[in-house]
Amino acid sequence: MWPHAPRHELSADGTFIVTAATLGRRPVFRGREQVLHDGVLTLAAEMGWRLQAWAVFSNHYHFVADCPLGGAATLRPLLRRLHAGSATVVNRADRTPGRQVWANYWDTAITNQGSYLARLAYVHLNAVEHGLVTRAALYPWCSATWFESTASSPFVQTVYSFKTDHVHVRDVECGA
Repeated sequence: MWPHAPRHELSADGTFIVTAATLGRRPVFRGREQVLHDGVLTLAAEMGWRLQAWAVFSNHYHFVADCPLGGAATLRPLLRRLHAGSATVVNRADRTPGRQVWANYWDTAITNQGSYLARLAYVHLNAVEHGLVTRAALYPWCSATWFESTASSPFVQTVYSFKTDHVHVRDVECGA
């Protein structure tokens, strides 16, 4: 289910960063991050999106992905399926049918190489930024372990060297 080695450059068809947050930033996926993690990886693959980085938390997620051939028209359907499916699973488990789980999502096309590398760093290292782990690869619901094991060491070092404090990505306080 995990993708092949990460790309070192932007996709000609379009590369996007996507962030979504739960309603009220509630940690409805606490202890169930696997549901959301598997949903992101499975649906991205099914719909032809090539994941480059991802991080899933109890109340939000981020991913960077190349859109499929022909453009980004499948992003909205991908997110609708992800949000509907994951909401159904947690609502069934919590016995709260019909509860609104997701608030919104934001997507941004990445248009230059520096921005791409900074956003890869941002997403891979997000669990560290939220104080959940001391090293990104220790967080099980993100792509850092995959990235560090499939990318060349110089590329990993390059990505991790990018400062992310000026990266403008909607993020939320982690409810972990």
